[in-house]
Amino acid sequence: MLELLRNNKVVSGVLAVLRIYLGYQFLHAGYGKVTGGGFDASGFLQGAIAQAGGDHPAVQGWWATFLEHVALPNAGLFTFLVMWGEVLVGIALILGLFTNFATLMGMVMNFSFLFSGTVSTNGQMILLATFVLIAGANAGRFGLDRYAMPYLKGFITRKFNKEEITKPVEA
Repeated sequence: MLELLRNNKVVSGVLAVLRIYLGYQFLHAGYGKVTGGGFDASGFLQGAIAQAGGDHPAVQGWWATFLEHVALPNAGLFTFLVMWGEVLVGIALILGLFTNFATLMGMVMNFSFLFSGTVSTNGQMILLATFVLIAGANAGRFGLDRYAMPYLKGFITRKFNKEEITKPVEA
């Protein structure tokens, strides 16, 4: 199954559709927040913290502690990160550029929303993103990764050539 996900061209096409769908979802959500002008994460954070109490809390205590002591005091930063993170992840997934990294960052955001008590489509997006992430480079075959990754690999190889690393430094 792993071989099929990582190397098959037909599967790569299916993964491109999943990738573009996920990208659209992120871009749509982020664009609304960026252009709407009224998005502020502090209300969401306060609501999540409030869901940590009671007989059947929707938010676990450790996450509520993080939200209360780290995220809420830095709500402006988290507002910026959510808005632009969704936009950038969406663009990257639609274009198929740095697909694995964008997928991973999208999953981090979706898990954060789930931990905060919001169900919505986050679980579905995590499930789809898991296939994209496991597929590795095959998920970006029909995207800009096809051109960017060989260039990046060549750049890193030249930059960190083993001969340069093991060569003694002359005084």
